[in-house]
Amino acid sequence: MLPNMNRILSATALLAVCLSCSGPDSLGKLNLKAWRDDRGACNGVRPGLLDDFMAVRDQIKGIHSNDLGKMLGRPDINQITDRNQKLYIYYVEKGPQCDGNVGAKSNAKSVALRVNAVGLVSEVTIQNGIP
Repeated sequence: MLPNMNRILSATALLAVCLSCSGPDSLGKLNLKAWRDDRGACNGVRPGLLDDFMAVRDQIKGIHSNDLGKMLGRPDINQITDRNQKLYIYYVEKGPQCDGNVGAKSNAKSVALRVNAVGLVSEVTIQNGIP
């Protein structure tokens, strides 16, 4: 009976690996693909997604930083803060960052995701520019 259990565990592990490779295209009403495709909010898509983003921000808390890139795409700005924390910043409106330099100083509206020392999102805020 033990060999059958090993097969079941192996099949379950394989299924888990396959499912973890393909992320969802939405989180609640938030269209993650549209969010990812609007890097720096330069295409004007993210402003229309901001309400949906804020509606799911509590679901984003607790997500591991390794999964953020799959869900939201690479952050527009990545900052290291005190105590080994990180800020992942995503612009949600056009600004100077759209003039060829995504890292340009901008006061455009953005969301910031604070990632704690163990790699989990601990806070989601919205502000003008970089916090």
